[in-house]
Amino acid sequence: MTSTNTVRFAAVGLDHAHIHGQIAGLIEAGAEFVAMATDDASSAIAAEVRKRYPDVPVVESPDELIATGGIDLIVTAAVPDRRGPIAVAALRAGKDVVADKPGCVSFEQLEEIEKAVAETGRFWSVTFSERFEVRCVIRAGELVRAGRIGTVVQTIGLGPHRIGDRAHLGGGAGRPDWFYDKSRYGGILVDIASHQIDQFLWFTGARTAEVVASTVGNFANADSPGLQDFGDVLLRSDNAQGYIRVDWYTPKGLPTWGDGRLMILGTAGYIEMRKYVDIAGRQGGDHLFLVDQDSTQYVDCSDVELTYYADLVHDVQERTTTAAPQEHTFETMRLALTAQQQAVLRGAAQ
Repeated sequence: MTSTNTVRFAAVGLDHAHIHGQIAGLIEAGAEFVAMATDDASSAIAAEVRKRYPDVPVVESPDELIATGGIDLIVTAAVPDRRGPIAVAALRAGKDVVADKPGCVSFEQLEEIEKAVAETGRFWSVTFSERFEVRCVIRAGELVRAGRIGTVVQTIGLGPHRIGDRAHLGGGAGRPDWFYDKSRYGGILVDIASHQIDQFLWFTGARTAEVVASTVGNFANADSPGLQDFGDVLLRSDNAQGYIRVDWYTPKGLPTWGDGRLMILGTAGYIEMRKYVDIAGRQGGDHLFLVDQDSTQYVDCSDVELTYYADLVHDVQERTTTAAPQEHTFETMRLALTAQQQAVLRGAAQ
C-alpha cells in the first residue's frame, strides 16, 4: 500500500467506550470505516456505535469480518481478554491492529501477539489514550525534549477513575459483569496502570525497566472481590524512577471521571499536568505547569496537535511505526503484566 490509497478499517469488539474515540480518530485522519462486528451485539456501547454510524454494515461474526479481504486495519475495544485473540487472528489475516488498552491480559497472549507481528510484518498498536489523546501530555513531551527541565529522573503518574462514569457506561444501567471479573479485565495494573507505564518509558527515554514493587487492593468494594479498586507500582530503569497510583475512588463531587495527573521531575525543573480538571481552578482540561530555572508558568496547550491517528494511517500506508515504536508497546504491556503478577494483595482483592 502507498500513501495514495485510502486505509479501510473495521471495528471488531464494541464493549468499551474508548471505541468511540478510536473510530472517530481514524475517520478524521482520512481512513474509511467499512464494517463492524462484536461478540455482544446487545451491549450499550455496541448499540451506541450502530447509532452513530448507521450506514456502516454490521457483520454477525467477528471471525468472518476479520477474515474478509479488502480491509487494512482492525480496531478493537472488545472485552480485554478478547483483545489478544482478536489481534492475533487479524495479524495472521494480513491486517494491522489497533487495540484499546490493555492490549492483552496475559503473558501467553503477549507472546502470541509478538510472534504474529514477527511472522506477518504487521503492526500491533495499543491506544494509550492518556498520552495519545491528551494535548498537555504531548506538549510536556516537547518541553522535555527541548531540555527545559534538564534530565528526567522521575515520573509520578496518578490515574483515578470513577466506576459510575456515565460516558463510560454508554447509556447502560451499570458496568457489565466482565468489569468485576479479574480474569477478563486483567487486573487494575494491567487495565489502567499500563497508561502510566507507557508515559514513564516515553518521558524518561527508557527502553526497558524493572518492577521494584507493586500492590493491588480492594478497600471499598468488598461485595465485589473480583474488582481491584486500588493499585500502585514502583518502577526503576537505568536512568530513572517512576511511581504509579491508580484507583476507582473518584467521588461524585468531581465534575469529570478522574483527576488524572502526571508529574515529571528533571535535574533543572519540573512539570505538572492536570489532564482533565484543575480542581477549584481553571475550566476545562489540559492544564500544564512548568517550573524551570527562569520562571514558574502556566502553559497553554490548546493549539497542540494530536497526531496518533494520522500517524497510524501513515504507518499502514508506508509500513512504518511512527505512532508508537513496536518494541515500546511490547515493553509497556510486559511491565504491566509483570507488575500485576507480582503484586501484593490487600483488602478484599483477589
